[in-house]
Amino acid sequence: MPDRYDVVIVGGGAMGSSVAYHLKSDPNFSGTVAVVERDPSYARASSALSASSIRQQFSTPLNIHLSRYGIGFLRRAPELLGVDLGLKEPGYLFLASPAGEAVLRANHAVQRGEKCSVELLEPAALAARFPWISTDGITLASHGTANEGWFDGPALMQGFRRKARELGAEYIADEVMELVPNAVTLRSGRRIEAGTVVLAAGPWSGQVAATAGIALPVEPRRRSVFVVDVREPPGLTPLTIDPSGVWFRPEGRFYLAGTTPAAGNDPAEPPLEVQHAEWDDMVWPALAGRVPTFEAAKVVNSWAGYYEYNIFDQNGIVGRHPGIESLIFATGFSGHGIQQSPAVGRAVAELIVHGSYRTIDLSPFGYERISAGRPIRELNVV
Repeated sequence: MPDRYDVVIVGGGAMGSSVAYHLKSDPNFSGTVAVVERDPSYARASSALSASSIRQQFSTPLNIHLSRYGIGFLRRAPELLGVDLGLKEPGYLFLASPAGEAVLRANHAVQRGEKCSVELLEPAALAARFPWISTDGITLASHGTANEGWFDGPALMQGFRRKARELGAEYIADEVMELVPNAVTLRSGRRIEAGTVVLAAGPWSGQVAATAGIALPVEPRRRSVFVVDVREPPGLTPLTIDPSGVWFRPEGRFYLAGTTPAAGNDPAEPPLEVQHAEWDDMVWPALAGRVPTFEAAKVVNSWAGYYEYNIFDQNGIVGRHPGIESLIFATGFSGHGIQQSPAVGRAVAELIVHGSYRTIDLSPFGYERISAGRPIRELNVV
């Protein structure tokens, strides 16, 4: 294998593989691409352990644009990647208590300004639309009526990977131990030079960046997902987010559910073990209170995965490092990476091939905002 490539991508999950696919699909790109992935089994990859949902209900217009592109790509996946992702589009349903109503209305204004298909429902209308839901403590709900749902995330990741390899990208099973301008050193001792290095190492991007002396505020945060059996399914169910932060959605004949860990219980890179206490103390009480048929819910399976959590502002970090022209970031999406991987992969490929963004301008998500202390807050982090 050569010791120099035009582009070396650190991380072969959905984001890194999307960059590789989009590069090798661009007729204006004739260079070589290597993807370095330390775990070719993807057993611990965030892409393989994601709940794999997609929405337009964000508070940041750029996140809306990224996911809008993403839903179009997912629909075309059989044509583009040769894989059916089982996309389902029942929407998202955000529920607000009196304390959260103002934020929900402000987010709705942003979404309507971006022409999202979203409606606000007062409690009576909410109960009429979804009779299975308890409206206790709810003053307002936001329902996405189109372009939102869930899909097979691992299949998307593998589709990107397979297609990128078919188009000529090389995948190297190794781990980047040191990053320097225009080169990476691997655990095996091999050194690979590159015209461009793309850092798409997901939750471990911050650790890789640190080897180059770069402060990147991205770290692994554990999230537990519970697979739940319900004797009497409530009926048509969007992905629903309770004011408590607990979320749930259908998955075949079962349901998936989870929540954000309690304050003080969300450390960086904890063991990748399911926090069963979250079900007992947080998830089940909220589900049983919100959906009466969930009172008899039973956990039949569970797993834990890592978010690539951007502790600075919970938004992606994309684009060139301001002081190292050959280094490009594609990381920090804080749970939104799988749904935004099609758009970000294309954007990064455009930046490499054409020198600028052409489809979606991701410059607001550049690294410069971090060094300048200018966060772009995403309020709708699930």
